[in-house]
Amino acid sequence: MKKIEHIGIAVHDLEQSEELFSKILNKKPYKKEKVDSEDVVTSFFKTGPNKIELLAATSPNSAIAKFLSKNKEGIHHIAFEVTDISKEMKRLKKEGFTILNDKPKKGADNKLVCFVHPKSANGVLIELCQEIK
Repeated sequence: MKKIEHIGIAVHDLEQSEELFSKILNKKPYKKEKVDSEDVVTSFFKTGPNKIELLAATSPNSAIAKFLSKNKEGIHHIAFEVTDISKEMKRLKKEGFTILNDKPKKGADNKLVCFVHPKSANGVLIELCQEIK
């Protein structure tokens, strides 16, 4: 693991949340992107070397919609940047973690991603991210 890549925050209303975080961080998001594989639209803010990803559902069947039906808006996941996502997936499986993807998939912000089940990580959804070169 190289670093925390971003913190993902589930929101009901992306535009309202973009306005809120723009005021908090005193800047506009640098990127807005629809991720069809996850049925979400994302909005990224950067502050120093750190990123915040706002996630809003585009389908009632998405993981974000299901999360929001059970929880309030808030932190959904913590993402870690890795050099070799396939290698990290194998390593974490060997360590006993439940990986939610059989193979990495294309995520937002030009990344390959996979997720570690929160039940195997003290209730925290972990995302692994590798830059697509």
